[in-house]
Amino acid sequence: MGEEFDGVLGCDYFSAYRKFMGDFNVRVQFCLAHLIRDIKFLLKLDAVSKNFADRLLKKIRALFRVIHRRESMTPEQFQARLEKARAEILRIGKRAPRRTEAQNIAQRFRKHGKDYFEFITTPGIAPTNNLAEQAIRFVVIDRKITQGTRGPSGRQWCERIWTTIATCTQQSRSVFEFLHEAISAFFDGRSAPSLLPNTT
Repeated sequence: MGEEFDGVLGCDYFSAYRKFMGDFNVRVQFCLAHLIRDIKFLLKLDAVSKNFADRLLKKIRALFRVIHRRESMTPEQFQARLEKARAEILRIGKRAPRRTEAQNIAQRFRKHGKDYFEFITTPGIAPTNNLAEQAIRFVVIDRKITQGTRGPSGRQWCERIWTTIATCTQQSRSVFEFLHEAISAFFDGRSAPSLLPNTT
């Protein structure tokens, strides 16, 4: 994405995203679904950690209840309730018991708490990165089946074909037709078709 990226990056809590966020001052929406999974891990631990996780998950469920009832509220009511739900999650999330795993979650809230709720103030941003993960699921499956590539040319081919497949799918375009057009253009000495969406 580089330094010119000025959108909101929807992602999980992987360290590379946090480094990119810090290096380029990028706004981030950390995935709430991944956070919930990490909190649920605490349910498998001791009673104190479990109690903390239960209270936190209850507040996150309350946030999603607000989201699912959006149509029954005015925009002002919806915004106010989202902000109240966020404040409750952060209040509980930052006050973890003295257990390593619980403190790790609390540290996340202290350092990046607001970055789990960018969707509240930025229209068009989802609270999870599910769409992005669905878009690359076929890449992960392909990589597992084929065991990846052995050199730069193989990696470049995979980057290009996976990008083509994902982009055509998002635009409801036929991958086969795009590739046929691109290959025909190459042999005919014409310009290749664009993957950029047609906005005219």
